[in-house]
Amino acid sequence: MASTEDRIRKLLAENLEVDGKPLPQPVDFSMGLTDVGVSSMDVVAFAKVIAQEFDVEFTPEICAGLETLNDLVKCLEGQMS
Repeated sequence: MASTEDRIRKLLAENLEVDGKPLPQPVDFSMGLTDVGVSSMDVVAFAKVIAQEFDVEFTPEICAGLETLNDLVKCLEGQMS
């Protein structure tokens, strides 16, 4: 099975764009999505995609604590174990 990071990379490539173009590759997981130019509305929509893919629920408190994609990976891995 693919790692959590690999699964997120695939979802990023399939679901997000910046100014109508795919996200620059490789995506830097030490940054947040808004740091690479993703709109806040698209971040919210992407959170729903992640929640569905990983069968998790994001509370506002959890989302507020996720500043980088690395934080997202750690959060998901903690919820899945």
